[in-house]
Amino acid sequence: MSGAGAPATHAVDSSDLRVAVIAASWHETVMDGLLDGARRACADHSVEPEVLRVPGSFELPVAAQAAAAAGFDAVVALGVVIRGGTPHFEYVCAAATDGLNRVALDHTVPVGFGLLTCDDEAQALDRAGLAGSHEDKGYEATAAALATAHVVRSLRPVAARRAT
Repeated sequence: MSGAGAPATHAVDSSDLRVAVIAASWHETVMDGLLDGARRACADHSVEPEVLRVPGSFELPVAAQAAAAAGFDAVVALGVVIRGGTPHFEYVCAAATDGLNRVALDHTVPVGFGLLTCDDEAQALDRAGLAGSHEDKGYEATAAALATAHVVRSLRPVAARRAT
């Protein structure tokens, strides 16, 4: 199981952070689970997210970039790509992953990576945080983005921290 070795997480008050959760629309059942997990993580961290929907995982980076440019302290990208019989899977996964990484680095804004890249629907369902799932990647990606947002904020110059 891929979740082995995950760090223990503790909810930290994040009510002073602006958080965007951007969710793709493909694979509705899986996406509902991921989005529910993200919302639970935000509730546990005392933050109200702005939830935005895009058509698919390929569109996640451009929406994440717009959110980062709009001043969000953290962005959570949720999507799922399931392998098919063509190279389309590799192209979408690589473009989305590279794009989200670029957003984080270019804007110095944490991007929670909740993009499932699965061989089949069963793997996606097992990671979606649904009843019977072994993992809750929506929750994990959100908690990671929030924790990282606190680290990034602590590294800003003192004058910039006082202004926020």
